[in-house]
Amino acid sequence: QVQLVESGGGLVQAGGSLRLSCAASGISFILSAMGWYRQAPGKQRELVATITATEITTYAEDVKGRFTISRTISRDGDKNTVFLQMNTLKPDDTAVYYCNVWGYPRIRHNYWGRGTQVTVSS
Repeated sequence: QVQLVESGGGLVQAGGSLRLSCAASGISFILSAMGWYRQAPGKQRELVATITATEITTYAEDVKGRFTISRTISRDGDKNTVFLQMNTLKPDDTAVYYCNVWGYPRIRHNYWGRGTQVTVSS
């Protein structure tokens, strides 16, 4: 059973930094990619950043240059951890951030974390 454990959210002042982590275990399928999405109050969930199994990264336009996604794989291959380093945070970055892990086909292998709150004060 796939488990995603997120950590690292919190309250920070504008201009500050936070680092989110998501440890994924129990993956029994071929991993396609891992990523972070966010959902602000009253808005739809949106893509923040993704990283594929071959380390190709994508970013939402408004986080480019400020956020960095990366990942590690445990020696036994059982645990994949994805990180989101968030610098120069803005109040508009305030949202619940969700970890997402998927395989192929995504409709069959698509898992979400519970979310972690990030609040940026002005």
